[in-house]
Amino acid sequence: MPDNVPRAIRPSVSEPLLHWYDAHARRLPWRAPPGSNATDPYRVWLSEIMLQQTQVASVIPYFEKFTTRWPTFEAFAAAADADVMAAWAGLGYYARARNLLACAREVAKLGALPDTEAGLRALPGIGAYTAAAVAAIAFGRRAVVVDANVERVVSRLFAIEAPLPASRPRIRALTDAITPDARAGDFAQAMMDLGSGICTARAPRCLACPIHDQCDGYRSGAPETYPRKAAKQPKPQRYGTMFWAERDDHVLLVRRPAKGLLGGMRALPTGPWEATPPGLQGAPLPADWQLTGETVTHGFTHFNLQVALAAATMGPHGISEGEWWPIADLASAGLPTVFAKAANRFGSMRCAS
Repeated sequence: MPDNVPRAIRPSVSEPLLHWYDAHARRLPWRAPPGSNATDPYRVWLSEIMLQQTQVASVIPYFEKFTTRWPTFEAFAAAADADVMAAWAGLGYYARARNLLACAREVAKLGALPDTEAGLRALPGIGAYTAAAVAAIAFGRRAVVVDANVERVVSRLFAIEAPLPASRPRIRALTDAITPDARAGDFAQAMMDLGSGICTARAPRCLACPIHDQCDGYRSGAPETYPRKAAKQPKPQRYGTMFWAERDDHVLLVRRPAKGLLGGMRALPTGPWEATPPGLQGAPLPADWQLTGETVTHGFTHFNLQVALAAATMGPHGISEGEWWPIADLASAGLPTVFAKAANRFGSMRCAS
């Protein structure tokens, strides 16, 4: 069936999909049971922000930690920035944590989370997808919710030949065509569960799918080839140096600038990240810096990074902006992953010396 079949004569997918969801919905700490109206907008909002570009298994322990420590918008709005950033460490995409705080504080002023897509879009850190997801799941609004799982399901259901990302407007229009007026939140979560557990990127389990009889990708015999994807461009490579300044079993940590990559997080001092290795440029204070010969690599969304490691022992009067953190307690500093990798490498070298 071609992907331009009008909605009026396209067989409905919502009824069999919702029936399947009623029996097979994943149990998740932020999710109400199918058909329930007992959703907590705070938990839905928090989970949707955490789930942006992050897998469910990684989010669950962070979600439980956050909701135990800050169970409401009001409690979260009163949290210290540094505490939130430290609690977020390791989850990645750190701008989300800053936006969470800004959004919670705005909601605390408003008195409640807005229940419409337009109202949600006006808040910090909430884009089109998140606004639709929260409006549908938390408030039962009919909204068109399209994440990566939904993209895959719809691309296969309609055998969309145009590659991503060019096909996204078409995917959204077709998702709109099959989204029901009632139980839109359950429908969105059912589509996500279908994509996560059955209509997977590799080896989809089509015979277990409640809508495979309507799926053009299944009929094609090669559903795994959808969605079509344009050729990926290689990520640029950048280089830098991280500095381990040690004094009396403490190491120097600094705060990264509030704006920008990993903003507001504690980190080891680092020089610029450039197209060529910068050597000892950007050292945090004068010292007898020595390159260790070790490197650490890390992949960010838009580039790959390789950093050299440099170390120096400070005298009792070494002064720099930052804080001297006990090396034995470094795990509690909440370092972002790339800096935690470097700290672990430095720690291994100290133990070996």
